[in-house]
Amino acid sequence: MKNGNKILLVLRHAKSSWKEPDLQDHDRPLNKRGKRDAPRMGKLLKELDLVPDLIISSTAKRAKDTAKAVVKSSKYKGRIELNSSLYGTDFDAYLIALRLAPDDFNKVLIIGHNPALEQLLRVLTGKMEHMSTCALAEVDLKIASWSNLGNKIEGQLINIWRPRELEGDKQ
Repeated sequence: MKNGNKILLVLRHAKSSWKEPDLQDHDRPLNKRGKRDAPRMGKLLKELDLVPDLIISSTAKRAKDTAKAVVKSSKYKGRIELNSSLYGTDFDAYLIALRLAPDDFNKVLIIGHNPALEQLLRVLTGKMEHMSTCALAEVDLKIASWSNLGNKIEGQLINIWRPRELEGDKQ
């Protein structure tokens, strides 16, 4: 992190199951692929020294399950802050949640849903990126305080990782 910048990690929930059609969307669990990909992204965070200081997650089951898998495989020691406003919303709810993050946390991982996550990346970096399920983006923010996060471009997209691009990377 340069000059007190903050690092935002944006993770779309892992692939969810549609096996139970009567299940409410909010309550859908991860499918087999989702259960495989989420721990891989946690392991990637650990390998890249990007384990967050704080995790903020949507309350949807698939997002919470993604968060739990990431926590376990990344060896994250903090808490998961569940935020119900991140489900079924646009990017503004994500900005609001991030603005409330304590400033002693320099790396924050937010886990949620499309299209809001793609909108958030576009607003913060000026780049349109496809966030497939379990895609992870790293954004360097030119802010000293999370409360300064705004609707104007102030971040640089450092990298984006998609599970399918990591397929051959099984170690």
